[in-house]
Amino acid sequence: MLAGKWTYRSFLNRTALVGDDAAAALALIFGEGVFEFVAEGDDRFRGGLGMGTNYALTLSASVVPGDEAAPGSFAIVGTGIDGTPTAGWRYDYRGVISYRWPNAVGQIPCLLGTVVRVVAHGPDAPAGVTASFVAVRHSDDPPPRSSRTFVLVA
Repeated sequence: MLAGKWTYRSFLNRTALVGDDAAAALALIFGEGVFEFVAEGDDRFRGGLGMGTNYALTLSASVVPGDEAAPGSFAIVGTGIDGTPTAGWRYDYRGVISYRWPNAVGQIPCLLGTVVRVVAHGPDAPAGVTASFVAVRHSDDPPPRSSRTFVLVA
């Protein structure tokens, strides 16, 4: 269900409209990277979030499958990696798997949710900050490698 790669973007929850101001729109991006998940069973996944050189989190995820009445949901814990700038970081993600429209044309699976910074990492990065996120599944992704380690996902 989550296995594979997903382009991840989180956004600050601001109510002001940005209109044609591209810089204002870009300023809303809280984080960006690539989720990569490998299945560890029917409802458990592990993986990484690569956010550029030396910036990565190790991820563990659980999924509750959906049905016709409700979308599937997930919980992800992202932890920093010792020896990198993310050492000591922790982010928690909660969300749902996007609805699959029966007659959609070109619909791409998405993960939709919120993220919270659990552990502060500096005076400008306090704990408790939240953002919304969207992750879009890569369609050209080869099957994940089960032996992959997620030390520094780029």
